[in-house]
Amino acid sequence: MAAFAHSAPCWVDVQLSDLEAGKRFYGGLFGWTFRAGDGMPFADALSGGRLVAALAAKKDGRMPTAWGVYFATEDIRATVAAIREHGGQIITDPVRAGRAGIVAQAADPGGAVFGLWQPEEREGFEKQNEPGSFCWTEVHTRRPESVDPFYEKVFGFRGTGLDEAGNDVSGDAEALVDFRMWSPEGTEPGPDTAVGGRSVITDAFPAELPSYFLTYFAVADCEAAAELAVQLGGRVSAPPFDIPYGRMAVLHDDQGALFAVLQPRELLP
Repeated sequence: MAAFAHSAPCWVDVQLSDLEAGKRFYGGLFGWTFRAGDGMPFADALSGGRLVAALAAKKDGRMPTAWGVYFATEDIRATVAAIREHGGQIITDPVRAGRAGIVAQAADPGGAVFGLWQPEEREGFEKQNEPGSFCWTEVHTRRPESVDPFYEKVFGFRGTGLDEAGNDVSGDAEALVDFRMWSPEGTEPGPDTAVGGRSVITDAFPAELPSYFLTYFAVADCEAAAELAVQLGGRVSAPPFDIPYGRMAVLHDDQGALFAVLQPRELLP
């Protein structure tokens, strides 16, 4: 049996102009160590000796400096066909990544880019939902009316709103009402089964801001992580604030890649 069910986020990587600088930043922030990528221009990131992510040197300077998420699939060609059928685009057709697996890049109807991963020797994360590792992803889009059915039809996700999940969305949390959590097909939709989500880019943001996936990493202390990111040359896009599931901040690394950190509710004082 595969380690990751079909449609589950199973891997993340970041494309960087300066790989060595990226290793210094993320090693300092999360305590990651790194393993060379078999002569390739990337490095596996490990937390406590377990795989959590990869850092890659951009092949072309015009490529965005960004984190990317990959969803597991048992049949990548069938998933590619479903993406095309339901209004998405294929950016790169399926290709072998050595003996690790088969990979493809796609975009949803709103333009947000994501990856597909059909595993062979590498299943994906060896650690997640613990400090220093991946814990969540969500797509930010201006087109929820087309994006919501796309992910339901391609991946079988079932959406639940924060208000439907029994959260208090009054006051400052009202801005989070138009947020959907994704639960895999065959599970009871809700926060206990959610593997990702969808947020709406409102008119408060610049019109040129494209749709994107935001990758979250768990941390033991949100404030400390935000302060450390700045000390390492990064910057804070959204200072620490409370959400129903903990305390989070949105950060940029020292090369501009956007990501979030989350101190889960169970780790709050």
